[in-house]
Amino acid sequence: MAADAKPAADLIEALYAVIESRRGADPDESYVARTLAGGTAKVAQKLGEEAVETVVAALGGGRDEVVRESADLIFHLLMLWADAGVRPAEVFAELERRRGTSGLAEKAARAAK
Repeated sequence: MAADAKPAADLIEALYAVIESRRGADPDESYVARTLAGGTAKVAQKLGEEAVETVVAALGGGRDEVVRESADLIFHLLMLWADAGVRPAEVFAELERRRGTSGLAEKAARAAK
């Protein structure tokens, strides 16, 4: 992992830990608990909504809106990972595995499987 990526990875791990700590909390007092209690379909729906909002911001919003919506998107992606039992380190490892590989070559390799 690049040296400048470490603080970002630490932040992602910390946010993930907060999400995990809210699992099973009172849904009336925690947005994360309420969303996770809705099951995978609810978590995925929320991620999809945030993805659309990020795209809309990119197409018509300003830079600041893209930053805010991107933060929401990443947070909801972390909730999806938590729901699926995927740890951030697993995703980081996959990204590291792909580093230095052409995106076109990586996509072709997946299609061949």
